[in-house]
Amino acid sequence: MTSKDCGNHGHHIHTRRRFVRLLFAGILTFLLIVLIVILLVWAILRPSKPKFILQDATVYAFNVSYPSFITSNFQVTVSSRNPDDRVGIYYDRLDIYATYRDQQITLRTSIPSSYQGHKETNVWSPFICGNSVPVSPYNSATLSQDQGAGFVMLMIKIDGRVRFKVGTFMSAKYNLHVRCPAYIQFGSRTSGIMVGDNVVKYQLATSCHRDTFDLDFEMQMILLLLHSFTVGVAMVGGGATTPGCDETVALI
Repeated sequence: MTSKDCGNHGHHIHTRRRFVRLLFAGILTFLLIVLIVILLVWAILRPSKPKFILQDATVYAFNVSYPSFITSNFQVTVSSRNPDDRVGIYYDRLDIYATYRDQQITLRTSIPSSYQGHKETNVWSPFICGNSVPVSPYNSATLSQDQGAGFVMLMIKIDGRVRFKVGTFMSAKYNLHVRCPAYIQFGSRTSGIMVGDNVVKYQLATSCHRDTFDLDFEMQMILLLLHSFTVGVAMVGGGATTPGCDETVALI
């Protein structure tokens, strides 16, 4: 190999290395721009998660029979507020039921599917009941103690599937798990209001805990908002218009 060939070979290696460095720098710059855009979109749109409140619970029946059976009948009022002014929520499926110390004591009641618009509130007042539901021995002993003390702590739970809408774009379906504590008092200590024969209504206004929306949700919401944002910018830049439609929400 001549000195000229060696010089050409070294030049090719230098050129390839320079190309790789430029390519690497270009990829890093692109990723940095995408990250900045995502952060800007997130900061501007700032999607918020729905907030659930257990407004009240009306107790029609709550009886414990020998040896360890619970018969119960409640009507609960639950509200859900969408605090976001850009993201709509589709409640595709909602099931509500009551538990005592992590044991289900009523059947599941289905809540009709609905759409929740921007900054809107949905209110549901379903009945949940269970007839002679067997209770585990451990919970039976604890329930007897609670009854003797004049109170019982129930958990009203909601399980469902939801989707999120930004403009015309829709997210995937996500599991929704909501837990609402309900503190019920009995006898002379009751803080409820008699609304019928042996029917007591408790005003609770309890904030519910929401177990859902993991990192996968956060990433998809970012992508959904980014998609909507970039399409909107492109439409504004191109002078295009898209016919819209009125959004309605069904209150149950």
